[in-house]
Amino acid sequence: MKRVLMVGFHFPPLVGTSGVQRMLRFAQHLPEFGWTPHVLTADERAYPQADRSTLSEIPAGVEVTRAFALDAARHLSVGGRYFRAAAIPDRWSTWIPFATWAAVRLIDRMRVDAVWSTYPLASAHAIGARVHRLRGKPWIADFRDPMAQEGYPEDPRLWRSFSKIERRAAERARFLTFTSPGARALYADRYVDIAPPARFVILPNGYDEGSFVAGHAEPDRERDSRISSSVRQTGFRPLVLLHSGVVYPSERDPTLLFAALAALRGRGALDAKRLRLRFRASSHDDLIRSLAAKYGIPDMIDLAPAIPYREALAEMRAADGLLILQAANCNGQIPAKLYEYLRAGRPILGMTDPAGDTGQLLASLKSPYLAALEDQNAIENVLGTFVSDLGARTAYVVPDNEVARFSRRNLARDLAALLDQATAPVTAADATH
Repeated sequence: MKRVLMVGFHFPPLVGTSGVQRMLRFAQHLPEFGWTPHVLTADERAYPQADRSTLSEIPAGVEVTRAFALDAARHLSVGGRYFRAAAIPDRWSTWIPFATWAAVRLIDRMRVDAVWSTYPLASAHAIGARVHRLRGKPWIADFRDPMAQEGYPEDPRLWRSFSKIERRAAERARFLTFTSPGARALYADRYVDIAPPARFVILPNGYDEGSFVAGHAEPDRERDSRISSSVRQTGFRPLVLLHSGVVYPSERDPTLLFAALAALRGRGALDAKRLRLRFRASSHDDLIRSLAAKYGIPDMIDLAPAIPYREALAEMRAADGLLILQAANCNGQIPAKLYEYLRAGRPILGMTDPAGDTGQLLASLKSPYLAALEDQNAIENVLGTFVSDLGARTAYVVPDNEVARFSRRNLARDLAALLDQATAPVTAADATH
């Protein structure tokens, strides 16, 4: 068995982000395809939110090293302020020297064959680049989504640091992997002068079959505290349309969706007895609450707190429909939860640009429920059709055989193939194509 050192911040017991699943499930499934992983992550104190019960998710036999790290905003601030230099390329930059030292020692002791680092947290790629330079091991830089983008990060110093890290990866990494076609195309074009297109590879997000199989029992929606008492007393249950996860004010702005709901309500097409829109763990409940009040639909909106990962998956399976929000400014990205939505086997309503990567993926799976998040008229039309189909039990669900290719196990097989290529001798064709 070959050995890979996996460098990433997002790993149990960190909670509050679905990004943990990518690294965790790769580590779980890689041994089946000839690679023994050793995880290098951050000390638990650096995590904004931690739940030690999630440590049980780490597969038996996967060794984990935690390097010292601090969060500048929490550990290095005085009166809520801290030196900006301590947060470049991110607030956890203290992790870089300690993790680099730990990685070098691990490589020397365990005879590691390759290094894999994963964003988000730009510091992970900074560590990967340093380790590659110090020990010369083949390096795969997993970007997931784009780092330096137009207008992001807003701080010019952060943007320059991101750009520098990206360029270093393009120069030195054997492969750069991305979760969507748009992100891959962006970087292949951006660094065409220093890296051949074959080194930029799509490795999408996915779902973990084991988490669904071992999920909790489906929630009893009749007893859900967010269905109003008056509705419960009638014994009538409205359809539940679920958005599970963060609602970003810009990238997933629900304003026009709420306007569309208000318009449909005004025409008598929808009301709270027929549809409830539930936002689970939105991180922006105040925004959603204010929009609901503005458009006069607070009784159609449920705000629900975060719940454990497997319970969230069970809720997806129990919902009548699942909602994806993705603005056109994220056309080169696909939300990780979409793959979990697909595995949940429920109808999906895509409020996203049909020309973007998320819309294109749904269209390729023949989903008929698509409307740009910026187009209220389109939202009204598609939402009306979607709710009608849900009520008639004729709503389209993506077939299981189309979903299976996004299992984490299959994606780990693809990563193992890249690691095999990365550790094989580089040919002249590899260097020029």
